[in-house]
Amino acid sequence: MKYLFLEYPKCSTCRNAKKWLDEHKVAYDDRHIIDQNPSAEELAEWIGRSKLPLKSFFNTSGLVYKAMQLKDKLPSMSDKEQIELLASDGKLIKRPLLISEDQVLVGFKVSEWEESVKDK
Repeated sequence: MKYLFLEYPKCSTCRNAKKWLDEHKVAYDDRHIIDQNPSAEELAEWIGRSKLPLKSFFNTSGLVYKAMQLKDKLPSMSDKEQIELLASDGKLIKRPLLISEDQVLVGFKVSEWEESVKDK
C-alpha cells in the first residue's frame, strides 16, 4: 500500500513524521501542503473518510488561524464554508496528513501511526 503524505517541510512535526515513515520503510508520495494545497473536493472526501470532526483538520495553533480569528468564526460557518476556507490556504490545515484508500491520519501521533500504518 502506498500513502499520500501531505507536509510542510519547515514544520518539525512533519519532519519527524517523514523520518518515521522512512525508518519504517513505508511507501508514500510526498506533497507540499502549501505549494499543492488540497482542493475542497479532496478535503471533503478525506474528512468524510476520517470519521473525525471537521475541526480536527484545522491547524488551531497556526498563525493564519489565529490572525483570522477562526476560533470565533468557525462555529457560525457551514461545513461547506469551512472546507472551502481550508482549501484556500494550506497553512490552515493541520499537518501532516497521511492518506490511504481506507484511512486518513491527521497530525503525527506515533502510537496512532504505529497502530494504523500497515506497511511497516
